[in-house]
Amino acid sequence: MTRTRLIFLAAGGSFALLAGAFLFQALGWAPCKMCLWQRYPHGAAIGIGALALLGLGWRILPWLGGLAALTTAGIGAYHSGVEQKWWDGPASCSASGGALDGLSGASLLPGAAMDAPALVLCDTFTPFLFGLSMANWNTILSAGLVVLWLMAARRA
Repeated sequence: MTRTRLIFLAAGGSFALLAGAFLFQALGWAPCKMCLWQRYPHGAAIGIGALALLGLGWRILPWLGGLAALTTAGIGAYHSGVEQKWWDGPASCSASGGALDGLSGASLLPGAAMDAPALVLCDTFTPFLFGLSMANWNTILSAGLVVLWLMAARRA
């Protein structure tokens, strides 16, 4: 497989994952804070892929694309561990954190803040497909994208 094709597949994979995340958000699957964190490296990988396909910085960009994919896979792995309660997540989006301390019971009831966005906790495991969460899938698929980026980087 050519270097160009590998870069196209890797950047296209990030595009597909990011597009899927926005699609599911539009369909009502509200993302938590850590879900949003996982999107930024995919955006970077798409930009890196575009530059590499234009022939700019062809030696370093596949390595940077691999780093972006590795970053989102790492965030996804951390998020997966938070969902499984293997370790604590950020206090601002975990039930065990103190971010909800200042709220009254009434403010947590439905209808209390109709215009406020839904509170989505990072440590809530929500099976998505085949018993895995979106964070699990992001980890697995992004690890595959790391392999594609590294294969492209090694083809000079």
